[in-house]
Amino acid sequence: MENVKNVVIVGGGTAGWMSAAALSRVLGEKVKITLIESDEISTVGVGESTIPMIKLFNTVLGIDEDEFMRETRATFKLGIEFRDWGRIGDSYMHGFGIFGQDLATLPFYQYWLRMHQAGKAPDIERYSINRMAAKANKFMRADRSHGNSPLGDIVHAFHIDAGLYARYLRKYSEAKGVRRIEGKVVDTLMRASDGHVDAVRMESGELIGGELFIDCSGFRGLLIEQALHTGFEDWTHWLPCDRAYAVPCELASTELAPYTRATARPAGWQWRIGLQHRTGNGHVFSSRHMSDDEAAGILMANLDGRPLADPKLLRFTTGKRKQVWNKNVVAVGLSSGFMEPLESTSIHLIQSTIAKLITFFPDKGFQAADIAEFNRQCDFEVERIRDFLILHYHATERDDTPFWDYCRTMDIPDTLRAKMELYRSRGRIVRIDNELFAEVGWLQVLHGQGIKADGYHPLADLLEEKEVAEYLDNIASVIGLCVNQMPSQAAYIAAHCASS
Repeated sequence: MENVKNVVIVGGGTAGWMSAAALSRVLGEKVKITLIESDEISTVGVGESTIPMIKLFNTVLGIDEDEFMRETRATFKLGIEFRDWGRIGDSYMHGFGIFGQDLATLPFYQYWLRMHQAGKAPDIERYSINRMAAKANKFMRADRSHGNSPLGDIVHAFHIDAGLYARYLRKYSEAKGVRRIEGKVVDTLMRASDGHVDAVRMESGELIGGELFIDCSGFRGLLIEQALHTGFEDWTHWLPCDRAYAVPCELASTELAPYTRATARPAGWQWRIGLQHRTGNGHVFSSRHMSDDEAAGILMANLDGRPLADPKLLRFTTGKRKQVWNKNVVAVGLSSGFMEPLESTSIHLIQSTIAKLITFFPDKGFQAADIAEFNRQCDFEVERIRDFLILHYHATERDDTPFWDYCRTMDIPDTLRAKMELYRSRGRIVRIDNELFAEVGWLQVLHGQGIKADGYHPLADLLEEKEVAEYLDNIASVIGLCVNQMPSQAAYIAAHCASS
């Protein structure tokens, strides 16, 4: 068996430098890592909202969280608020972390369903410290010194400046021996014997050879598609938004909200992501239902502060590459496909693909069975994320525009239909094969978008109603007391990790 000793990463940005950082950390000096990027090629740079798994990635790299926060001008994130999705005027949050505490043989939410359906329990948010803290603009890291307290259950992610994160990881990677080459790739040389990529040619004429190539070239898919013609599976019929305008603006307030906001618009939705130094904004929309000019106008009319740039238009097709790993090329980031940023999964999918690559890291033989299992796992993960995103659009009562009419009445994947029917029957939610979004994630969106469960798990009736009511009341009361003790996010950041 001959080991791979030369890895070439084509493209920088978040995907490229996350790949370089992780591989240099895990592989050490035994494998030569080269990253090619051009300062003339801009990156998308709008992936500023993350989910909690990024903490694991930073921990594996040995990154100090306060330093990371300062360097990326980050804020903390406890969840995502959705406005006007089920109906105009509705609002709910998908908060991270747990809800309540499980009792007897059932998950907490089954007891809540029993009481809520009887009109004897408030909304589910009252039982989540993440959601109640987010509503109050409060934040602190989980503190497990208080015993069995909700303060130990706080789960957070980050809002980051993606450009600063890539720069931070570049510094980290180069310190571990990653070689960066500045310039553009103009051609790909294939090996005649097996069709593998042998080298890439730079604009200068220099050839950069390698044994394993990581394609981080963004939507272009320079290696995975332009060279290997891997193919793409288009999901626009389920996720019809295909364009986005992005623009930063000044902070409108010193009060830093610890959540992302996603507000539904006539033909899509608008994001708001607050950083320490500015607010990131974007309008994701369907070009079949709205013109570029109208979309830009809606975005610019709904900013919290003065714009800091002209809006930048991004064109995309939601879907996935038919193979994330083809021959000796692994696509990471936008080159592997695109899930719109509704649930902040873009950076996670970079992280997840890198983790799978490390698990199935090849030798020079590139075993077909390993590649097939890698691709199967990538397909499963992204298809389940796809279903979760479709749920937001499809589970709506909105009929005020042609866009929402289409989303409400469109056909949906069988896997999503089964999930919705199972919940409608007795409020059951099954997490399959450790899919990304857990039961409480599905619960919050199903309930928040107005899907009603016809009942609840029959075993929830084994406890007396008074006992269940006291159990719910106690959880809500304790969470309220904990939130009252928490500092504001702005105060917490000022004390621990404010950027200069």
